[in-house]
Amino acid sequence: MALVKLNPVYPDPEIITRAAQLLRGGRLVAFPTETVYGLGANALDAAAVARIYAAKGRPKYNPLIVHVADVALVPTVAAGWNDAAERLSHAFWPGPLTLVLPKADAIPEGVTAGLPTVAVRVPGHLVANSLLAAAGIPVAAPSANRSTQLSPTTGEHVLRSLGDAVDLILDAGPTPIGIESTVVDVTTSTPTLLRPGSITLDELMRVVGRVDQTTHAAGESARPAPGMLEKHYAPRAKVFLVAPQDVGVRVEHERANGLRVGALVVHASVEPTPEIIIMPADPAAYAAALYASLHTLDDAGCDVIVVEKLPETNAWLAVRDRLTRAAH
Repeated sequence: MALVKLNPVYPDPEIITRAAQLLRGGRLVAFPTETVYGLGANALDAAAVARIYAAKGRPKYNPLIVHVADVALVPTVAAGWNDAAERLSHAFWPGPLTLVLPKADAIPEGVTAGLPTVAVRVPGHLVANSLLAAAGIPVAAPSANRSTQLSPTTGEHVLRSLGDAVDLILDAGPTPIGIESTVVDVTTSTPTLLRPGSITLDELMRVVGRVDQTTHAAGESARPAPGMLEKHYAPRAKVFLVAPQDVGVRVEHERANGLRVGALVVHASVEPTPEIIIMPADPAAYAAALYASLHTLDDAGCDVIVVEKLPETNAWLAVRDRLTRAAH
């Protein structure tokens, strides 16, 4: 395993070529996207895809997202395209939107958890797109971390989580969005939001009108999209979601039990310490800081993380989703 640093705007072509060769050879490469770091493998190679699941300890019923360099390449991985897909891709690609489409025969069942659909994205990060273009193949890439654990927003996060399970880590610094892509199923009669992300429900509705929501699934049945496990995005510390007025009391309660306590607060009044992190009041800025802040508190050895509950509005839907799963 090697970690190499790249300029996120001017990535070294030699490093990109080396990474592309590894992908074509069935190896695992971690790389940045605008959302989080992905753990990539050749999406057309069933053995390479199996290495993703092994490296992450990922359950086989949790499908992967396939990344392609351009919308023109979608027919190599998907067998259908409709008006909703056209409008959404035109509005948000390249970018943090994943579309669930009928899968092409070339896609191994391991990518899709045996389902007849495939999740597809055209990422907006220059390093990701350069790698995809150089590799010339579709790349399956979930977040580059152990299953259910905190997603990585830096190359160092990948290294600490997966270590030698990855053949190469492309480290281009922190990811700008910081949470995973919005996932929309366009095979349903009405587009269905399966995972909220930085592209909000309101933004989706402005493009396609009505959007249904199905963000929960239980048991070990195949999920229609990644990010639908009950427990997900979780730090090692136990997470508690607490009303703003109760944050201080909960922090002191946990400290009285002899625990090391961290907190993420926006408006709550809590005496500051290195483990009390003041988060942005803007949803996008909060999302960008979320995983890095949780990593910081884990690294500080916190036993418990108290998180101030967030507003019940569509703008905060994605962050609430991540925190709810982290606290499961």
